[in-house]
Amino acid sequence: MRNDCINLWKDCLSVIKDNVPEATFTTWFSPIVPLSFTNDILVVQVPSQFFYEYLEEKFIDLIQKTLHRVIGPNTKLMYRIVVENTTHTTVDLDSIGKSAGYEKNKPKSNANKSPQILTEVDSQLRPNYNFDNFSEGISNRLARTAGLTVAESLGTSPFNPLFLYGQPGVGKTHLLHAIGNRIEELNPGKRVLYISAYLFLVQYTDAVRNNTVNDFINFYQHIDALLIDDIQQLAGKTGTQNTFFHIFNYLHQSRKQLVLSCDTQPVLVQGLEDRLLNRFICGLTAELNKPDLELRKKILKNKIRQEGAHFPEAVITYIAENVTESIRDLEGVIVSLAARSIIDDHEIDLELAQLVVSNTVKIKKKEITVEWIREVVCNHFSLDQQLFSTKSRKREIVQARQIAMYLVRKYTAFSSSKIGELLGKKDHATVLHALKTVRDLMDIDLSFRNNVNRIEEKLQV
Repeated sequence: MRNDCINLWKDCLSVIKDNVPEATFTTWFSPIVPLSFTNDILVVQVPSQFFYEYLEEKFIDLIQKTLHRVIGPNTKLMYRIVVENTTHTTVDLDSIGKSAGYEKNKPKSNANKSPQILTEVDSQLRPNYNFDNFSEGISNRLARTAGLTVAESLGTSPFNPLFLYGQPGVGKTHLLHAIGNRIEELNPGKRVLYISAYLFLVQYTDAVRNNTVNDFINFYQHIDALLIDDIQQLAGKTGTQNTFFHIFNYLHQSRKQLVLSCDTQPVLVQGLEDRLLNRFICGLTAELNKPDLELRKKILKNKIRQEGAHFPEAVITYIAENVTESIRDLEGVIVSLAARSIIDDHEIDLELAQLVVSNTVKIKKKEITVEWIREVVCNHFSLDQQLFSTKSRKREIVQARQIAMYLVRKYTAFSSSKIGELLGKKDHATVLHALKTVRDLMDIDLSFRNNVNRIEEKLQV
């Protein structure tokens, strides 16, 4: 029943709300709409494919534990995604959870028989992470080019292993999936596997506990392209590293492709055995840096296009200028902005973007410099900046220069003499006169005061 479903989800939300920050709850849980609950299956609607993937990656443990606690241990979750707003076309997806790789694909053991190797492997690749939507810029060009080379020359690439590194959120996981998807596209039947180092570690631990280490190794030795994310998570795990070393050697000597990602360059990872480190750096090591402004704009436009949305150029520029640390942050802002627009029935504009961005990332205030003040004042009065350096006595130029002097005095630590030198090579007395003139006019002239206030607002943007 619809009402039962709503009440059950409300009970779940009350638990979730106590376990995540308020901004996270508002962004990622408030937009979820409960649709039905039958046969222990709870169906919820989410705004987009990215939204679904983010929930599965970041919050699935919390969601599953909450469902089991509130509703029952047999409760399963299914998502419904609206993929086309105009026709209300939807797609249903199961909650995947964290099972992947060997555990999902592992061969069945038999005491009297050799392990059977599956002819097909569930690659765990996300089809929507590909080279077509992996935006290229200066910060990732080498890594992207190397990844494409590896994908298009399986078994013959000189970049083996390919070691990708960079801080979280710069696109390493996307690139790993893109490489795997291209390999599968060009080499049907080849066994490709993407897996996190953490899950590899969990699988190895289970294999030791269940006395199936040989099956575990045998499975991985039959992979044609192994893509391992966050390899730094093997640091300090001696047994796992030892087993991975033998798997790595076997695959490398068999000309199977290995692609690894890490949050830092390999030599800086503490707790990795030297023999493993030497293997990691025998191919190509490529860094992904934080995206620059132009690349951030590309990423935003690509994501907006995928979402089927329309954002004004001013909104895209504002987000790109203020969300600078992570591609995940950029994509998260797009999803949050689209969701907020739908929920509040509010047009996507600069005001809404400023609100969403301020709740997502810490905005760094722009440093107010003499050059910035001069530019803003000139733009406000439609004046050529070079006129500041002339001896012109035209009223509009003199007044603009006086306002600039007033604002430089207010927002910087420069002395009156230095301000005069920077703005038209004026003397100390001229600056003091300008400051007094501006203060007096702001007291008695509403229009003048409004002009100065508007300029100050522009300085803060």
